[in-house]
This record gives sequence, C-alpha cells and structure tokens, in this order.
Amino acid sequence: MPKLVGIAAALLLAPACHARALGPEDVDRLPASMPTATVQYGTGPNQKGELRLPGGKGPFPVAIVIHGGCWTRGLATTRNTAPLATALTRKGIATWNIEYRQWGNPGAGWPGTFQDWAAAADQLRSLARRYPLDLSRVVATGHSAGAQAALWLAARPRLPLDSEIRGRDPLPIKAAVAIDGPGDLAAAVDSRPEFCRRTSIVRLMGGTSAEVPQHYRQGSPIEALPIGVPQYLVVSEYLRREDAADYARAAGTDLVEILAPAKADHFNIIAPGEPQFAAVAALIQKAFK
Repeated sequence: MPKLVGIAAALLLAPACHARALGPEDVDRLPASMPTATVQYGTGPNQKGELRLPGGKGPFPVAIVIHGGCWTRGLATTRNTAPLATALTRKGIATWNIEYRQWGNPGAGWPGTFQDWAAAADQLRSLARRYPLDLSRVVATGHSAGAQAALWLAARPRLPLDSEIRGRDPLPIKAAVAIDGPGDLAAAVDSRPEFCRRTSIVRLMGGTSAEVPQHYRQGSPIEALPIGVPQYLVVSEYLRREDAADYARAAGTDLVEILAPAKADHFNIIAPGEPQFAAVAALIQKAFK
C-alpha cells in the first residue's frame, strides 16, 4: 500500500524565496558546482554525463540524476538539474547528472533515448574503476520526464533478455525517486494531454499504446510492476495524488512512498533554497537507507 509522507507545516509553509511559481529558466540560473569530470558514455554529443564527488575518501553512494524537458530538445539540459546534483553532492552523495538524446536529436525516441539511459547508468561501472563510487548504493532520481526514466532504470533488469532497450547487464538500482513525472505513459497520453502534450510521449514511444503496445510494455514503468525496489514519488503539478495512488496500487508488494509537499510547483521542488526542495532532498537521502 502507498505510504503518504507527512511533512511538518513549519517546514513547508515557510515563506518561499519567490512569490511566483518558478520556471525552468529560474532553476537554470541557480548556482551549481563544477563537475569533477564530464564523461562520454557514447559517441554522440548528447551522450555524456557530469560526475560530482563529495569531499572525502569514499566510497560514495551515487545518485543518477535525470533532467526533464518533455523528452524534447531545447526544453531542458543537465543545467536544469545541476543545482539538485550540487546540493546532493554537498550531502555526501556522488551524482551522475546525465544528458541524453531528446526528440530533435538524431536517433532520439524509440529505442535510442531508452538506450541512452541504459548506457549512462551502466557507465558507472567504468567510472567506479577510477573514482570511489559504491555501486551497491545507486539511486535513480529524475524530474518531470526524467522521473519516468528513473523509474524505468529501476525496472530495467526485469525486461526480457532480448529487449532492444535492456542492455546486456543492467546496473542494479537500489531505489528510484520520481519527482513530479509520470510512471504510466499510456495513462498520461490518454488522460493527461496537458503533460508535455500528447505528442511528446507518442514521439518518445514511437506511437500510441494501441499502435506499439510492446513499446509501452517495456518502456512504461507501471507495466513492469512489481519490481522489488523501493520507489518514492513526489506529487505536484503533473503527477497528481490520484496518479501516484494508482501507481502504488499497481506496485503490489513493492514499497511505494508518496510525498506531497505543500505549496509545491513543478520547479520549486528541484530548486535548492526553496522550502519544498528541502523535503525532496531529504526523501532522496532516505532512499539510500
């Protein structure tokens, strides 16, 4: 059953730094540390990630951080999640903030975008040979469209061995944190056209669920449930409480925890300095325990 997290009113009702709802450009302007290394996981210009390491010797737990942007070029990049990655690194968590092909980039959509997420996650094995990373403690966390990617990475080992998007040896994910993004792509197409517009998901998946049902069976996280991995869902503007509850019911025996910060909007939950962000950062830290 879902577990709705209660958050102290004093924390979430404190005055915010911004009177208006934040937009992606506001988050892009927030300070972020320089990456320890920027590493290619593929040959294309978008197949790269930013590794940030905390101070100390490690080995460090790792958060795979995945930005949103409606799976479409021009809406978001790793800059949008760099402040989140920086904040987590300051809390002792190594972060692997990944770029990937989005619609408009050559090879994006099905299967290329999924293959990028898979290759980026598996690149951590190579990075761990050079940097002090604890691969037994890897959490995938994503915002908006990246939330779907985070849940999918946690479910990836359950895909058929002959799946074109699974990869040969999926890196095990300890937990997934989905920040205001969909876990059920078919439902988002059918009932939530305002989320990234219907065409964004159809382009990602190569068609509707009626046209390419096998793509949705392998690419929509809800189709893989239960996956035996804890999943943490943050509800705000695009992931509604009822959507999260439906997902939790489908998860069966999986631990699914739902966080509903007060006065949350789509971007203040990933903006360090906002009271809503503090609750989300604490949830990500909890996912490592």
